[in-house]
Amino acid sequence: MTNELLTADIGLIQRILPHRYPFLLVDKVVDIDGCNSARGIKNVTMNEPHFQGHFPGKPIMPGVTIVEAMAQTAAVMVGTALDMVDKEMLVYFMAIDKCKFRRMVVPGDVLELKLTTTRGKAGSKVWKFSGLAEVSGEMACEAEFTAMMDMSNT
Repeated sequence: MTNELLTADIGLIQRILPHRYPFLLVDKVVDIDGCNSARGIKNVTMNEPHFQGHFPGKPIMPGVTIVEAMAQTAAVMVGTALDMVDKEMLVYFMAIDKCKFRRMVVPGDVLELKLTTTRGKAGSKVWKFSGLAEVSGEMACEAEFTAMMDMSNT
């Protein structure tokens, strides 16, 4: 028996995450396999505010926003799996480890964010994830990070 993989569109994402423009950095999360893994999709567009200054004439998505997009994908994965829709869950970075950047991400790219849970389960506050960001199958960034899922507003 196979588990059906879930998808979170932008409407569901906004019901899980508190982030809004200009800091909502994931457009869709697909292939959600419970709390185990998921794949986020970020369509990178020139009208994003960070491109005004990073860098004029050569727009490059800041690395920190790529890692934040990974974290938002992880939060949607956990929020979907643990039924945290409309529960005002907050997520806080605790650590970012082994972060490496290998390719620039520019307007027009579709950033795929592949996330895997390495530690965490229902009832846990502290979770650890491994993330890989790719553009057209080419690695742009990889990182491990730890986050606290604050579900106390529920």
